[in-house]
Amino acid sequence: MDKDKTTQQKKKEHRSFLQKLHNKYRLVIMNDDTLEKKLTVKMTRFNVFIFTGTAALLLVVATIYLIAFTPLREYIPGYADFNTRQVLRELSLRTDSLERDLRQKDLYIMNIRNIVEGREIMEEIPDSIASAGSLHVQNMPRSREDSLLRAEMEEQFPFEEGQLTAEGTGQGQSNIHLSFFPPIKGMVSRHFNSVQGHFGVDIVADLGEVIKATLDGTVIFSTWTLETGYTIGIQHEHNLISVYKHNSALLKDQGSFVEAGEAIAVIGDTGLYSTGTHLHFELWLNGVPINPMDYIILE
Repeated sequence: MDKDKTTQQKKKEHRSFLQKLHNKYRLVIMNDDTLEKKLTVKMTRFNVFIFTGTAALLLVVATIYLIAFTPLREYIPGYADFNTRQVLRELSLRTDSLERDLRQKDLYIMNIRNIVEGREIMEEIPDSIASAGSLHVQNMPRSREDSLLRAEMEEQFPFEEGQLTAEGTGQGQSNIHLSFFPPIKGMVSRHFNSVQGHFGVDIVADLGEVIKATLDGTVIFSTWTLETGYTIGIQHEHNLISVYKHNSALLKDQGSFVEAGEAIAVIGDTGLYSTGTHLHFELWLNGVPINPMDYIILE
């Protein structure tokens, strides 16, 4: 009997709970001053549970959608976008590639300089130079052998006004007469001085002036360096090389053939060694720097 009463009591409580869920309630919003009804809503507890559950489910679905399909996921701490990681990886690889290319170009320019100055060719840039980021040639001390070699070369290849003296082919020495084209018209702000390590002349001109090739020849390097900025060098006949430094833009690529008077660059102010808008112009014959003012009217 006691068990039956307990079972019946539980059934009554269950029915009472279901009835409470379906009991209707009225929510009335009234004006507190006039007691005027503004809004009346009829509802049951069951409707409230369904509405609350549906709203919570929609909120969860909306949050998942925002995280999975919108850029907002990038602002969540610890969440990394796959595309972002891929872009960073590509940028890292590209940076490494550019660093290798820049190192190879610096090595190429360094070897050109070594050839011009009679030094040995390097197979790779020394770590001390690479870590320093630049090569300060003028700060490198000259050895006694280097000074003797320079004196021997200057004595062996004297230069006369208006003509170049070069070694002939089996007939001692012969004079080479060349008609130089002035690379640019302007004011010479600094003259040639091999003792001070200034192996060319600085010519000041207006910004945007075009620089022209002084002789026919082939471009052997057209690149950018930290010290001299945009630099171009041309190999001419009779082992003569002309170099044009501190340009703002280069108009010819390596390997291009240019004629005397043809535009090759635009004057500028690039490189650590530049102190203003000007052209640093050099002439080298058989690896020895010569004074351009002896052969070209620059002013």
